[in-house]
Amino acid sequence: MRKLLISTIVLFTLLSMIYSCQSADQVKQDIYYTNGRDYYIKYCQNCHGANGEGLGALAPPLTDTVFLKENKQKLACYLKNGMTEAITIHGQKYEGKMPDFQTLAAIDIAQIVVYITNSFGNKQGMYTLEQTSNDLKNCK
Repeated sequence: MRKLLISTIVLFTLLSMIYSCQSADQVKQDIYYTNGRDYYIKYCQNCHGANGEGLGALAPPLTDTVFLKENKQKLACYLKNGMTEAITIHGQKYEGKMPDFQTLAAIDIAQIVVYITNSFGNKQGMYTLEQTSNDLKNCK
């Protein structure tokens, strides 16, 4: 009985140490990521694919880390207002129109951006609600 009690205490201590190793910022990013995944499935996956692979010549893949990094401040605008400009991803030109998602709140957009920019081979960290709000103010 004593060994079981000691084993339980040791296990609890180890688990506590693992969970306490995450910073508040990492926990927040994980929450955004998880919620963003759910929104991605609902709004984006139909065209961009379950693995961000895109839809042939119709919808670009979300696997071009360089494009996403260089255009991160535009992603909120693309989600909120849609997109009509041609873009080139992995050397292929995409000219199709992306629909707008006017009903998405800024927090929803931030969470989708966190998911997209940290999935499909991308590792770009947090994108906050404040960044999203600022980027949305600057939409052209």
